[in-house]
Amino acid sequence: MRELKILAIVIFFTAVVYWGVEPFAHSQMHPHVAPADFAFKDLGVNAKKGDAAKGAETFLNAGCIGCHGVSSQGMAAPMDNASASASFGVVPPDLSTAGAIYDKNFLAALIKDPTKALKVEHKFNESRPHPMIAFFGLGGDLDQEVADIVAYLQSIAPVTPLDDKQVYADACQRCHDIKYDKVMSTTDKTALMAYMGTLPPDLSMMIRSKGAEYLTTFINNPQKQLAGTSMPRVGLNEKAQNQVVAYMEKVGDRKKAEREDLGYKLIGYMVLFTLLAYAWKVKIWREVH
Repeated sequence: MRELKILAIVIFFTAVVYWGVEPFAHSQMHPHVAPADFAFKDLGVNAKKGDAAKGAETFLNAGCIGCHGVSSQGMAAPMDNASASASFGVVPPDLSTAGAIYDKNFLAALIKDPTKALKVEHKFNESRPHPMIAFFGLGGDLDQEVADIVAYLQSIAPVTPLDDKQVYADACQRCHDIKYDKVMSTTDKTALMAYMGTLPPDLSMMIRSKGAEYLTTFINNPQKQLAGTSMPRVGLNEKAQNQVVAYMEKVGDRKKAEREDLGYKLIGYMVLFTLLAYAWKVKIWREVH
């Protein structure tokens, strides 16, 4: 009976730590923030219906290929990575998959006002303009022209689903390394540090240090989790963002399934061992008395 009392005390204090202390500590280390907003409500909605054919023409006339490549359409990047890094601070993305991985509303807002869409108003202003120039239109209806460009980007997006690593490469690799998978940033490190103010972290183990929940809200809106950070809002749609997090988990937590399976087996073993030990104790003391 004494042993059962001891066991009850151990269970009680374990429960207090697990359901009381640990959640409190978690709430202090990771304060609750609003969930990810994949509708990007703060950017508004461009209600215009885009025309992909007109968008292709507007895309060229607006000079987008002066910075961006569209390799799927035979438009190579105008600069190599070293030159682009020196010119812009970060390598401009190839837009071949932009229509597939970025949210439609985000793309429209990004074209019109990059600083606002990326939520980096605290970093860029009139005295230090953002390297991406805002699109002011070609003389027609600005919202319609923007909608046409977005429609064009969506029309050239890959039909075949992208794998997780490709989505990560298109969305994150310009700034971040994942050395565990031998994936290195495409931007020159010196230029990137000057552009960001600090060198963006290697993401190999970020899934273990921050967790999927934190990363989901952080990628969607970094300012929610880390006010004043230089990291811009990425603007991925929900599917693409989940793929980025999934890739980070594959690289940084390859043994997750195996570890969880072993945990259940270990708990089962401990329960069985406890029952056998108690039965053995009862048998021994019965013989003594």
